Amino acid sequence: MGCLILDGNPPVEVLLRRSARARRLSLRISRLDGRATLTLPPRVPEREGMAFLRDRETWLRRHLADIAPETPVRIGGSVPFRGEPLAIVAGDVKRARFGPQGLIVPPEAEKVGTRVAAFLKLQARDALAAASDRYAAALGKPYGRIALRDTRSRWGSCSSVGDLMYSWRLVMAPPQVLDYVAAHEVAHLQHMDHSPRFWATVERLFPNHKACRAWLKDHGGSLHRVRFD
Repeated sequence: MGCLILDGNPPVEVLLRRSARARRLSLRISRLDGRATLTLPPRVPEREGMAFLRDRETWLRRHLADIAPETPVRIGGSVPFRGEPLAIVAGDVKRARFGPQGLIVPPEAEKVGTRVAAFLKLQARDALAAASDRYAAALGKPYGRIALRDTRSRWGSCSSVGDLMYSWRLVMAPPQVLDYVAAHEVAHLQHMDHSPRFWATVERLFPNHKACRAWLKDHGGSLHRVRFD
């Protein structure tokens, strides 16, 4: 996958993707991270792709401007945690931990993102393991292992052997949203599809799933725009 640069102020980087299944050029902007991707059929030259971008430059820039900017994690700022902003403050500690004023981190500014991410991953693992245990017990289906990743295309998955994968960024969402994703993936232990039977199982495990799905659709992208590097 290469990229094209659309000149201007500011320049816009567009990822270039070729697809054997594409029949026409298409331009998409990810709601998760604001990345623009131009898909080309196999034999369409890049110059046609650039011409396609220039024709749609106004549309592209308008939609990119509507996407909230990335938010770096820093001392004096905050990070979403269980649906609420958690203040980040410096203190005499060796690793991030809760305190009366928020999340206390060591004072080295260059390591704040790494330490806050490590804290969130630990919290996410505990919360997702507890939720997975709860819904697996209700379903009567054991799962295999749990893995945490920083995925952008999905919030969770269930493998054919029953292993569960989750995005650790779910711990930044309201707790009921994290619970919904756990219930959704556990339901795949019984139905490895999205058939009516699968959704009936989700409904039984987590009746409020429609509201949580809507929250992820409307607000999930903001969780991916928190930067920890």
